[in-house]
Amino acid sequence: MSAAESAAVIGSYAGVAAEILRRPARLGRTRLVAVDGPSGAGKTQFADRLAAAIRAAGRSVATVHTDVLLDGWDDQLTFWPRLEAQVLGPLREGRPAGYHPYDWHAGRFGADRIDVPPADVVILDGVSTARTRIRPELTVAVFVTAPAETALARALARDGPRFEPYLRRWQAVERRHFAEDATAAHADLVVDGAAGAPPDPATQFVRVDGVALVGDDRR
Repeated sequence: MSAAESAAVIGSYAGVAAEILRRPARLGRTRLVAVDGPSGAGKTQFADRLAAAIRAAGRSVATVHTDVLLDGWDDQLTFWPRLEAQVLGPLREGRPAGYHPYDWHAGRFGADRIDVPPADVVILDGVSTARTRIRPELTVAVFVTAPAETALARALARDGPRFEPYLRRWQAVERRHFAEDATAAHADLVVDGAAGAPPDPATQFVRVDGVALVGDDRR
């Protein structure tokens, strides 16, 4: 084990859940959590495991995967008014929210509605979800990072090689956004989405930087 590996900090999803629940709600009565970072870094896996930890703590949680709110590839960063109108606005007022997910194969929004209740915690999973305009209303911001080629390989495995030109363009746009927005620098927690698996990947992750959270330990 190298010196860098021995200094790695292992965080627990239960610890992050406890920190979220300790902090106040800032979007009305909802604790809003953003899981941001490049495509292919591991955001959705982190968001899903965090949601499970929040449920295990006895609190309600809903997850919004913002890639289904985009109106195609060119809506990468400009989907926010749709998120605001359909999800954030109602939750801010304590009302149930909901949206019609985009069908990437059909190239249009579907007829079925996905409901988002005003849960104790709502997790936003997607690129730019921790952007400057929402930071004052976030209870916790997480940034999941991975090297560009690792993230691209994962995205290609997920979406297929024919999408490589789109994904490379996507990466260029998100890199520029993260640099201009200073997203990682403002995150409460930065997670290494490309690190070797921690002792228990279902309950633990490798933390790069951020506030000390309950359950952190040295590997």
